[in-house]
Amino acid sequence: MKSRHAPGAFALAVRERTAAPAGVAAGGGARQTSARLMLVSHALCPYVQRAAIVLAEKGLPFERREVDLANKPDWFLKLSPLAKTPVLLVDNEAIFESAVICEYLDDTSLPRLHPANALQRARHRAWMEFGSALLNLIGAFYNAPDEPALMARAAEIHARLAQIEPALGDGPFFAGATFSIVDAVFGPVFRYFDVFDAIGEFGFWDGLSKVPRWRRALANRRSVAEAVRPDYPELLRRFLWARHTALSRRMTPAAASA
Repeated sequence: MKSRHAPGAFALAVRERTAAPAGVAAGGGARQTSARLMLVSHALCPYVQRAAIVLAEKGLPFERREVDLANKPDWFLKLSPLAKTPVLLVDNEAIFESAVICEYLDDTSLPRLHPANALQRARHRAWMEFGSALLNLIGAFYNAPDEPALMARAAEIHARLAQIEPALGDGPFFAGATFSIVDAVFGPVFRYFDVFDAIGEFGFWDGLSKVPRWRRALANRRSVAEAVRPDYPELLRRFLWARHTALSRRMTPAAASA
């Protein structure tokens, strides 16, 4: 793809050179690629976070450019046929959709984050889809128009989390001691609950032990923590407050801007 699709993209980007810190990427140092990588992003997008986590786990330097999804520029629409983030530019060749980006990165750089066994790899991909479905349910939760709908969605989220519980082993990650792309998918999922839990008690974690432990392990993973800007919690609170939903009515103005 020619650079005309995103004129001056690399020069105009806010440079955010990112690499996995020592000890983050299991299995040794990542094989570095000579390609220039730019992650086209939105500050709150959980799908962007997946790609950023995988890039960090592989020790791949990349640049980041944020777009305003409420006012999408023409260059972005040419790169992203679905008009969504993330988009990964590989030497100005665009790859869109987070799962595809993560698979591409795992195909082309070390360490591998998918299992070597085909059956286990398929199982991981299935749980990645489960994580995407959970994100849709989280959206339904924070968009619920009234309290009965809010609590109904909260109960559905709890039921989904309860489904994950027996799939987890001794941890700390989904596949035990090895960090995988499933973990990269669920790190952004669990990040929402840091804000939700501060707003009210919704019973998300009732009767669960392995899922909260997994959540804590991911929150403490440097690649996960650094996949968002430092002001992410504030941005998410402002986003929720502005929606005028049942959840936002539980928030105080002070909490929305805390």
